[in-house]
Amino acid sequence: MKDRLTLGFDSSAAHCAAALLKGDTVLARRSEDMSRGQAERLMPLLEQLLASQGLAWADLHRIGVGTGPGNFTGIRIAVAAARGLSLSLDIPALGITTFEAIRMDADGAAAVPAPRGLFHVQGRVGAVRTVAAEVLNGATLPPEPAELAARIARLAASGKPGGRPAPLYLRPADAAPSRDTPPAILT
Repeated sequence: MKDRLTLGFDSSAAHCAAALLKGDTVLARRSEDMSRGQAERLMPLLEQLLASQGLAWADLHRIGVGTGPGNFTGIRIAVAAARGLSLSLDIPALGITTFEAIRMDADGAAAVPAPRGLFHVQGRVGAVRTVAAEVLNGATLPPEPAELAARIARLAASGKPGGRPAPLYLRPADAAPSRDTPPAILT
């Protein structure tokens, strides 16, 4: 188990971040701030991370992916990539919430920034609440993106708490399908 390789990554906020672990040791980590473009950047970032250590996809034993909460599109991109890699490499992929990653080193409530200056807060147990910044009451915020990816990788390597990667959405998407009647299909 000491030499098992785990890749962890996250694009649930305005970043693409990844970390590579060998056992409990972080071999490499990278993050790039970006408000958009994660779909085009995630796979090249992962390939560069592996190449920096002289490794290939086939060397991996497990994948951890950040499942949110956060950016709707960013979460979908990362979860889809993790599921695809898991299937193609025949290795497990585990979904890790940002709340779980925050609580690796902190007791109490974990808080994730939400739109409009609000925060999603979850205690050790219980439902997620959305609150204003002034009522955070000492909740722990996420670490910087590269450290978040490293925590995701560590939790995935341990096999807990994660399960099959699935997005954690706390509210519906801002975009909605058109309510117009679809055009007739001509045959």
